Amino acid sequence: MHSASPEVVELVARIELFCQSPMRLGGEELGEDMREFRRGMDLLEVRFSEMAAAFAAIDQYDVAGSYSPIHWLRQNCHMTGGAAAARVEVGERMGDVLQSAEAMSGGEIGFAHLALIASEAAAHVQAGHAWQFDESRLLEKAREFNVGRFRNFCHHERHATDPAAYAADEASKVEARSLSLKTGEGGMLWIRGVLDPEGGATLRTALYPLARRAGKGDDRRLDRRLADGVVELAHHGLEKGSLPASGGQKPHLQVTATLDALEQRRGAPAGDLELSLPISGAAIARIACDCSVTRFILSADSQVIDVGLTTRRIPPATRRALHVRDKRCRWPGCDRPPSWTSGHHLKHWTRGGPTDLDNLVLLCHRHHWMVHEGGWSIVRTEKGDFVMIPPVPDVLAGLARGPDVGAVA
Repeated sequence: MHSASPEVVELVARIELFCQSPMRLGGEELGEDMREFRRGMDLLEVRFSEMAAAFAAIDQYDVAGSYSPIHWLRQNCHMTGGAAAARVEVGERMGDVLQSAEAMSGGEIGFAHLALIASEAAAHVQAGHAWQFDESRLLEKAREFNVGRFRNFCHHERHATDPAAYAADEASKVEARSLSLKTGEGGMLWIRGVLDPEGGATLRTALYPLARRAGKGDDRRLDRRLADGVVELAHHGLEKGSLPASGGQKPHLQVTATLDALEQRRGAPAGDLELSLPISGAAIARIACDCSVTRFILSADSQVIDVGLTTRRIPPATRRALHVRDKRCRWPGCDRPPSWTSGHHLKHWTRGGPTDLDNLVLLCHRHHWMVHEGGWSIVRTEKGDFVMIPPVPDVLAGLARGPDVGAVA
């Protein structure tokens, strides 16, 4: 097995010595060191790119058991596929970006700028344009723009040069959309996917407003808020009834549960939720606050012997009045509009609570969950105001005891 060249061994040894030396801690001195150090790293990146391109031009990767140069770089240089491909591309296009490489050596631009210019040179060659690649215009903007702005500028230039090719590249990215849903341990759903730039922007535009902090005491991290936003977005689609029909009816959550489970009595089985594992009585009560309910009577051997009419718990007229009165989710600080809320029974209808305005309040999906499963309580004062009472340890410990717990409405 061959070892690294003496020059590379010496270089790495000097880098190791440098990394062990003390840093200058003065603000200006440290800033100067960082700028010069970054320039040195960029020079090393260019050299590595030239080595990567030379390596890609031979079959050593195949001898080593890899199926491509990129695969070899990923495995042996501990890089992502995108980073490896970018280095090979820079190395292959160095002859077309000599001005930019010189500017980078002098610290005028960074390696990221150079990589973008090299990518534009590669796109020019691949498109087979008859005119010469204009490096100078890109370099001028690279000196002026940070990396993010320069990336956008390169896209504008590519579109201006060949709009048809740019649109074709967009179309290929749409064709590459992929999403997989896999059920894991405990019924958790694992989501993995990739979207094209426009599709990703569409999803972000829809999710980010839903991922803002919602009211007082919202200490969720951003990843949790984004996940909650996905669920809320799906709930909204189901509530609006605008999704395509399946089996002759609009898509909806279907829960099958006994009356004992709905009333959260001890010893009752959980409820069966279609496409998922059984859910708790607290979850059943939340869903049943504002839903369509169909009564089934079963025989001793679980055969259906009677089916009652499907009824809507909150009549349309009452819902309209509720929207006018509350105007939004009533949780302090929450701005979800009525169309993104459900009607919550302060005293659940399974416990004799009436479905009228005095016993209803609008809550968004998150805050409805917080009342039923999170241990919070809502009390309406004589003046008609709603007071949210946070959970206490004994309430949380007793959530499974049944409907006598005040937090479960």
